[in-house]
Parts: sequence; structure tokens; C-alpha cells
Amino acid sequence: MPPKRHLTARRVRLGAELRKLREATGMTAREAAELLEADAVQVSQIESGTVGVSAKRVRRLADNYTCTDLALVDSLVAMATDRTRGWWEEYRGVLPPAFLDTAEAEYHATYLREVVIMHVPGLLQTADYARAVFSYMRPELPESEVAARVEHRMNRRVIIERDTPTPYETVIHEFALRVHVADRQVSRVQLHEILDAIERDQVTVRVIPVDCEGFAGAGASMVYLGGPVPQLDTGLRDSPTGAAFCDAEEQLENLRTLFRTVKSASLDPVASRGLIHRLAKEL
Repeated sequence: MPPKRHLTARRVRLGAELRKLREATGMTAREAAELLEADAVQVSQIESGTVGVSAKRVRRLADNYTCTDLALVDSLVAMATDRTRGWWEEYRGVLPPAFLDTAEAEYHATYLREVVIMHVPGLLQTADYARAVFSYMRPELPESEVAARVEHRMNRRVIIERDTPTPYETVIHEFALRVHVADRQVSRVQLHEILDAIERDQVTVRVIPVDCEGFAGAGASMVYLGGPVPQLDTGLRDSPTGAAFCDAEEQLENLRTLFRTVKSASLDPVASRGLIHRLAKEL
């Protein structure tokens, strides 16, 4: 197959998983290529995600690597053959690739867990709230790009609003709910939007109160995306250069532990709803 014009995080992840299977056998790329009746360059391109790979080749590679986990192999085949042209593709060349990769990862996730300390989670933001955040963080952006970012953020909500919503659990610090990113009216509408979201199936919101003792997780913001099989789970954290995906088991275990730790400091969903309701009445 010819090199992919757009190198997406999902395509890179597929290649990385195939490389993990090869390395687990101690096989070199050249040896794998010989079994595939290809050359080492092609195997390297597949593993880097720069070229696509057919279902037949995925299964043949998995067989050559003596992978007996059929659920994993089927999931890799599904990734390789997925031809979904998601709504996010409309923003290709308009917004940075990370925006598209995040939307695609969320769309395919089997569940999402999120911790947010400084802002309301993107999936729960209103358009006015999102506009205030984007305008403040990047004041040099032209109006057209701010509008595109806001529109993109609103479109991401499809995963919790579609007929079969993705299970979504988020832990929010009370600080994020109290900060007025715009005016009081925007904050009031935003809090009511969260209360409305809680009424949807599969959405769970927990709040860490400001008077919680022993909470030192100011840097705990993260997203954990469940894969079709546990080996394909993905983590997402902010970095100095933007959002960064991670998939190493040690990293994922650290994120799972972090989520459990932060969750233990939060109120239960009923008490959290009550707190959000009180904050809305104060405005």
C-alpha cells in the first residue's frame, strides 16, 4: 500500500502494536519481512504507521509472531480495515492534528474516564465556555480558528449524546466549577449544562470539594480511553507541546492508579450533583 497522506494517532498505534508482537518473539524486522514475503522497509513502514496494512497481512503477521490472543488480533484487524470517515475529518488542515486524533480516539473508545482540575471537561462544556477558554489561552488566534475550535469541541459531544452513548465518568475539582472563565451568566449556564448531562445514560460526574483534606493532585488531569481489549487501552495527558497519547502498560497502570486515587477523594455522584446545584444557585 502507498504511504498514508495523514499519519493519525490511531494508525501509529496499530503499527506500534504490531511491533510489540514482533519484538516479543525476538524477531527482527528483516526476519518478519521474509516470512511476509516483503522487505524490511515495508515492515518498518507498517510499524511506523506510514503505510496501511490489510487484514490478511495483520493475521499473517500475528500468526508468524505466534500470537494466540484472537480477541487482540481481531481488534487489530478492525483497526486496519476501519474506513470510517468521521466528522473530525472536516477539520483536517483547519485545526492541529491533535484535535482530530483526540476526537477519533474518543469516538472509538469503549469507555472514558477523566480527571479535570482547572476547567470543566471538554465533553461537558457549553459553546460560550469553550470560546472563553480558547480565546484566553490563545489570544492571537483569529476569530475563524476560535470558531472552528469551539465547533469541533461541540461535535465531540456526540459520544455521550448518540443513541448508544459511550460510558463516561469524570472527576472534577470544585475549583474548576467556581472559576468564571467568562461572566456569571456563562458560569450559570455551564453548571446547568453539567446537571443536564448527569441525567443522560452512561454519564457519571463526581466532584472533589475544595475543603477535601490530603488532596495534592493539582497535576492529575488525564483521560483514560478503554479499548476493545485491555491491551489497546490508551491514556491521554497534557504535555508542554500539547496532548500526548501513551500506551505502555506501566504508563496505563499509573493512570489507572491515579484515577482511583483521585476518585477516592471525590463525593459520590448524588452528593456531587447536590454541590453543583448549590453552586448554580449561588450565581
